[in-house]
Amino acid sequence: MFYTKICELCGIEYPIFQGGMAWVSDYHLAAAVSEAGGLGIVAAGHLTPDEVRFQIRKTKELTSKPFGVNIMLMSPYTDELMQLVIEEKVAVVTTGAGNPGKYVKALKDAGIRVIPVVASVALARRMEREGVDAVIAEGMESGGHIGEITTMALVPQVVDAVKIPVIAAGGIGDARGFLAALFLGAEGVQMGTRFALSKECQVHPNWKAMYVKAKDRDTVITGRSTGHPVRIIKNKLARKFEQLERAGASVEELERLGSGALKAAALDGDTEWGSVMAGQIVGMLKEEKSVKEIIDEIINGAHALLKDKCERFLGGC
Repeated sequence: MFYTKICELCGIEYPIFQGGMAWVSDYHLAAAVSEAGGLGIVAAGHLTPDEVRFQIRKTKELTSKPFGVNIMLMSPYTDELMQLVIEEKVAVVTTGAGNPGKYVKALKDAGIRVIPVVASVALARRMEREGVDAVIAEGMESGGHIGEITTMALVPQVVDAVKIPVIAAGGIGDARGFLAALFLGAEGVQMGTRFALSKECQVHPNWKAMYVKAKDRDTVITGRSTGHPVRIIKNKLARKFEQLERAGASVEELERLGSGALKAAALDGDTEWGSVMAGQIVGMLKEEKSVKEIIDEIINGAHALLKDKCERFLGGC
């Protein structure tokens, strides 16, 4: 029932993407999501081409199913990474933090699906003109770098504005969010925070503990004055950011404060001065589960919800 255009486009069983989270989305997680029927995504972040090649090849050892690579266009290695994914015959490339236009033809000529993240209708339309295969409309409920429009408002406007498939992201973590996205017109969803609290995710246990104890109001947005706002869980780093921004600190000072903070949290477990990126759904998460359990719960739960709503409001379907 949930086989959509995105499933056909990417060769996957369920229309569920795993978000490409730097220092979080490695080959362990990506392979597990693809094996469970979704689209796993390796995050290139600021890794070197050799490091990304290692991640791709390790993913291939763990799954024969399609997976993707997320490339942040701010990376100093972007040109090399685009050539690398072509050489490695990766199925899908998702992009963020820029316009992938100059790479689209080469990627598509190599048979790679190109799916950028967008935070506005204008950018979605521009990406469609560039020839991308689909877009990920990401609302500001998401963790990490965010835009200014909520998922509920953004997704239907993007759906109405473009003819290519739209994937909804931001604030989605269970069957209810999955179904809501589909009813907004999306052909699938992307989830980051939900998969970051999976057994296969290799982030530090301290990171996962922060997720489990987080409440609905425990995320804040830092770095608004830099032009690159980021949603993280409240901690000493977040409070320092807020203090400096209120005092009118320079962009350079703020960027120094945040430099290396994501890696410190994800890999080293520094949840006081590290950047523990998380979406607003983090307050819904109460326990670590396997990737397969997460996907099965979403798909089975969505079927049950549809049946219940049909019986309640339509007298059966």
